[in-house]
Amino acid sequence: MGPGSAVQEAGTRPEDPFEQWREAIRRTRECEATSPHADDFSAELRRSELGPVTLLGTSFPSVRCRRTERMARQSGAQLYHVTLLTSGMQALSRGADQRETFGPGDLSFIDSAHPYDARLFGAPDAGGPGARVEGVGIDLPAELLPLPAHQLRDLLGRRLSGRTGTGALLAEFLVSLDRRAADLQPAEASRLGAVLVDLVAAWLARELDAGSAPTRDVRQRTMVEDVRAFIRHNLHDPDLTPSAVAAAHHISVSYLHRLFTQQSQGETVAAWIRGQRLRKAHRDLADPVLHTVPIHAIAAHCGIPRASDFGRAFRAAYGLTPREHRHRALHERAEE
Repeated sequence: MGPGSAVQEAGTRPEDPFEQWREAIRRTRECEATSPHADDFSAELRRSELGPVTLLGTSFPSVRCRRTERMARQSGAQLYHVTLLTSGMQALSRGADQRETFGPGDLSFIDSAHPYDARLFGAPDAGGPGARVEGVGIDLPAELLPLPAHQLRDLLGRRLSGRTGTGALLAEFLVSLDRRAADLQPAEASRLGAVLVDLVAAWLARELDAGSAPTRDVRQRTMVEDVRAFIRHNLHDPDLTPSAVAAAHHISVSYLHRLFTQQSQGETVAAWIRGQRLRKAHRDLADPVLHTVPIHAIAAHCGIPRASDFGRAFRAAYGLTPREHRHRALHERAEE
């Protein structure tokens, strides 16, 4: 489904809205869902695809969602789920010892690799039996986050604030995306998905910093995240080199190289810059909004002004020339 599309599941009986809602949730958040309101269930679910990120906006009466050990074991690629509660309450249990209660303005962060038991209900002062739970969430592949999984374990299932700092920025962005998703074109939705991944990574990095004293490892990880953000913001500059990056962060080139390769599984700064430039060009060439922009102009905007250099590097990375990739991508879109 595209941005802002209504939830309509094929084969679901229109007279069974609870089953329809439950099956729609299971597409990215497989769980056993039950509700005391199943017989007269009234809910909204807005699903938008932002590239590899799924955005969910929903409103419903009280439900219980349980992800079992079997579901966790049999799941495929690991997903992270971030949820902002805007109305109602949530009681979340993970294992025998971890229990948290969430209210409006709180963010939760869980994954598909572990079981959980979530009970969601309208706040007691929100209208009695008619009280509803409302929230906005995202589901994204774990591999997209640049933070190691073992460092994120302590954040799973915890109540995290969406009222201050980067958490507030993330909460505001989620609410704004949910409101405007129906107006987004596929290409811009994909670009906003990439922005959202970066914002989630920044939020989680700051939460990790807040959970302990700023150890050397935390400072180094934060520095590398700042370097990556700086590079992504300046890809258009052909003079973006490791030396320029180091100067912008007031560190030596040798320290930058050592720090970056330690935090990036051996990848060098120069290789990461080159990879980011080629990935951006790969996305832009497939963007129907940019189909009239000359290939050399897209390459220059990605920081590769020499057409011959761009052509060789692109083909080495993707097995196609830039022109072949653009033609194939636009042809596939036309057939959708």
